[in-house]
Amino acid sequence: MKRVFPALLLLALALPTLAEPVDFVVHLDRPSEDFGHRRVMLQLDKTLGTLGEDKVHFVVVAYEDGILALTADNEETNQLIPKLANRGVEFRACRISMKGWNLDESQFPLEVDFVPAGAPEVIRLQLQGYRYWRP
Repeated sequence: MKRVFPALLLLALALPTLAEPVDFVVHLDRPSEDFGHRRVMLQLDKTLGTLGEDKVHFVVVAYEDGILALTADNEETNQLIPKLANRGVEFRACRISMKGWNLDESQFPLEVDFVPAGAPEVIRLQLQGYRYWRP
């Protein structure tokens, strides 16, 4: 029994480092009023800094008015997107919303991926076990 306890203790101490980050889908569809898009990006950055990049993983799905948060010419967010992408945040833009805003892929930074539709992407990720966060 004396040999089992130290082995269990070592296993228990190692478990937190073996755990995968918790996945979150971040729903971004609101307009940019009062620097709303920037605040979302800053909340992501603060959360990663507080909890650790090894603890949480974010996928931002933007559609409707939120699509504008991911454009390369958005002065509120264009410097935060590459910073967050380097920290593991993924960005996905809705092609339906892009069409509605007359946007094409060239108007987005390289860090942004594209999905056919935003709302189904949010639901698809939740079905895969992602937790939902709407800042």
